[in-house]
Amino acid sequence: MIVVGLTGGIGSGKSTVAKMFQNMGVPVYFADNEAKRIMRESAEVKEKLLLTFGAETFDRGSLNTAYLAKMVFNDKDKLSQLNAIVHPAVEADFRIWVSKQSVGLVVQENPLIFEKKGQNRFDKVILVMAPLEKKMERLKLRDRATENEITDRMKNQMKDEEKVGLADFVIVNNELKETEKEVLRVYQKLVSTQ
Repeated sequence: MIVVGLTGGIGSGKSTVAKMFQNMGVPVYFADNEAKRIMRESAEVKEKLLLTFGAETFDRGSLNTAYLAKMVFNDKDKLSQLNAIVHPAVEADFRIWVSKQSVGLVVQENPLIFEKKGQNRFDKVILVMAPLEKKMERLKLRDRATENEITDRMKNQMKDEEKVGLADFVIVNNELKETEKEVLRVYQKLVSTQ
């Protein structure tokens, strides 16, 4: 089985690319979604979050994502604390998920593969990139975020230029039709190595 990491900066469209792989029958593990599920469901993770970030982390039993985001996105120490709690739990969950798959290719969509020096956990890594204007446009629509909020989030991620040399494949996600062609090209290369 080939285990592929799919990564990219905020607003690059990595989820769109991941869904294109899904549409080709490739199982995709969405790390951010699973992290939120684990933070809600894992008693051990919940306890650590409450101890580290306080009672406001959960609002009437539900994960208070707005509170957590506000706490960590402008504070690298708090972001590191959050990652130290959540990432090991996500990694363990991913290994279990992979063991249940019965196909030759699986993908983990994860925005922080290079930031966490996790590229060696994958057989291949795909980097999704997009022009800055496109990223801003997407994030303003998706998150209703201001340019300053988006810029603050981007500061917590490596620059695309740094990531290119670490990736096995690069997909530029600017125009949807071209992105679909690139995804198909990468998919064909990956399955030809099985």
